[in-house]
Amino acid sequence: MYNKLTILIPCYNEEKGIGRVIDGVPLQLLKRLRLKTEIIVINNNSTDKTAQIALEKKVRVIDEVKKGKGHAIIAGFNAVSMDTTYIVMLDGDNTYKSKEILRLIEPLMNDFCHVVIGSRLGGKMRKNSLKVQNRIVNWGYTFLVRYFYQANVTDVLSGYFAWRKEVIDDLKKYLDAEGFEIEMDMITKMKRLGYLMYSVPITYDERAGETKISALSDGIRVLRTFFKNLNWSPKKKKRNVPTFGLERIYSIFNSN
Repeated sequence: MYNKLTILIPCYNEEKGIGRVIDGVPLQLLKRLRLKTEIIVINNNSTDKTAQIALEKKVRVIDEVKKGKGHAIIAGFNAVSMDTTYIVMLDGDNTYKSKEILRLIEPLMNDFCHVVIGSRLGGKMRKNSLKVQNRIVNWGYTFLVRYFYQANVTDVLSGYFAWRKEVIDDLKKYLDAEGFEIEMDMITKMKRLGYLMYSVPITYDERAGETKISALSDGIRVLRTFFKNLNWSPKKKKRNVPTFGLERIYSIFNSN
């Protein structure tokens, strides 16, 4: 009997990387492990050939018109079929290596945990893949999440995840992040929901194409999400929590 693996690839203008990400998926190896694989590319308003290249690779392409990685990922979650057992998500810029997918799903297949996060900080980072200042910021965020949420993860800004499907069925109704703060939103809420999370080392390479991340505005959104979710639980209604002025800083920055 085969289990189904669904691979989600959120994309915004990733024509330089998406083909390599799709080609890198080890389909034959996954088949030998009795996994039936579906690849879904979420096209988030791309203006280049991202969708065309994905279609030429004969994978499923869905469109999400709301701009932002958070919107794209939630659209991907909603597109996962009922018969899926495992879900993997990675970016379309070829920074994360799709050939390493088995490393993320193996702990799930052995019932070791519910969620696996690929760790760049604990893995192999290629030259020019992540600037020194970005590593320092990531170390800082990871320390905060490990200390305040007691989450056993080593890279809270990673874009490489694997889940058992029932986790996503539960989690997706609580997600409200719109942009690159989605990873922080997912990790902190999964911890509050009681899911077991662990990290595995991965390769992180120099991206193909231009980065879409704004260090200042996206960094503020990530930190705001960290504080917002400190008092969050699935049983509580949303309420305002102290953000130490970050929300006002963010609004001022965006108004300029």
